[in-house]
Amino acid sequence: MPTQCSGERSGAGRVEGRQVAVDFDGGQISSDAGALLLRDVDCTLRLTERVAACFQDGRDPDLIEHTVRTLVMQRIVAIALGYEDLNDHDQLRRDPVLATLAGKLTARRKGCEPLAGKSTLNRLEHAPETREGSRYHKISHDPAAFEALFVDCFIEAHETAPEEIILDLDATDDPLHGNQEGRFFHGYYGGYCYLPLYIFCGRHLLAAKLRRANTDASAGSLEELERIVTQVRAHWPAVRIVLRADSGFARDALMSWCEAQRIKFIFGLAKNDRLKAEIADEMAQAQAEHAQTGQPARRFRDFRYRTLTSWSAERRVVGKAEQLPGKANPRFVVTNFDAEHWPAQALYEQLYCARGEMENRIKECQLHLFADRTSTATMRANQLRLWFASFAYVMLEALRRIGLAGTELADATCESLRLRLLKIGARVKISVRRIHISMATSHPFQTAWRLAQARLAPG
Repeated sequence: MPTQCSGERSGAGRVEGRQVAVDFDGGQISSDAGALLLRDVDCTLRLTERVAACFQDGRDPDLIEHTVRTLVMQRIVAIALGYEDLNDHDQLRRDPVLATLAGKLTARRKGCEPLAGKSTLNRLEHAPETREGSRYHKISHDPAAFEALFVDCFIEAHETAPEEIILDLDATDDPLHGNQEGRFFHGYYGGYCYLPLYIFCGRHLLAAKLRRANTDASAGSLEELERIVTQVRAHWPAVRIVLRADSGFARDALMSWCEAQRIKFIFGLAKNDRLKAEIADEMAQAQAEHAQTGQPARRFRDFRYRTLTSWSAERRVVGKAEQLPGKANPRFVVTNFDAEHWPAQALYEQLYCARGEMENRIKECQLHLFADRTSTATMRANQLRLWFASFAYVMLEALRRIGLAGTELADATCESLRLRLLKIGARVKISVRRIHISMATSHPFQTAWRLAQARLAPG
């Protein structure tokens, strides 16, 4: 039995009289040639340049092989392409397409590769709050700068000031499987996790804040909103702002702040016996209709409500009395919208229920872009990983919004964009004057790819 691989060409049978030969002499090949679109997106947004500006580099300039911008580009683009682990970069550092994206085809120093491997990127992610006293970690970052950049990208995505924006808030879980800093057991999710806070406006990501799990779902949301609203109103002073969230955010401090800031809100409200008593008549009507038709039935009621101790004021509540097959389904929302402009049923069905779309955006971030990848030891490093994943989302959303508007891929998920437009195999030929990337003639989405490239091209 052979024990060593042979460099000779191997056979794979015959097809229509032709011998099938297989070898590894194809030259430089990349499976990610479509990612050149991300380079165009980056040029349009100047995203990696601006993310890199959030870092402070204390390294000796004469000894630097990989700039912070190159490191940032590698990390964000790799996540967008589906590479979730730093270990992947030990192979990716030799990929000619990624090198093209980074603008660095050759190493400056002897014995180095054009792109960074896992060790260098690991030092970037584990940068301490201060560089003082650290021999190996010479790069630090400014969390406030990252947070402001998300809002800046959101504002710049609008050519003119919108009349109204709706900010959706939600908390989710990032499961933990080690002894990470800030690790706590969460009863609702049934495991150890972090509890990140997300804020979206439509498809635009405005905040991704990592939090410990031993906290209320709304913890820190007021501070995040104060920061975002201040930044937004500095650019759009007349914009109407609406907050929308589930019952975990129906807290008096948040509602009182909205009322003081002239911000509309609609929050889910956890049901209790007092609330259910308010819609008892409507529930009886819904049950009677369901018994007669066999179909789900619902009624709505407007009323004023105040908790016994936790609320500082009486507020408008809309109750939904719904009878489904086999069970009653009463639901409630609290709001400062007036009934004249938003009647009870329209308020619930058209405005509040639309918040469910935010859950799809969170799924994109977590399932497709590995935002729940929290395998490092410190919360600071895990927060940075969350931001890298979030910027990958910003990049792909810009591709959808600018490059693919009006096409069949305009509403595609991040995963679909990756599989259809980015993961394209190609041969790469690099000469003194030219980098030629040859993708498959038969690629089924080449029309959409070319259109996106044309729309994103500088000038």
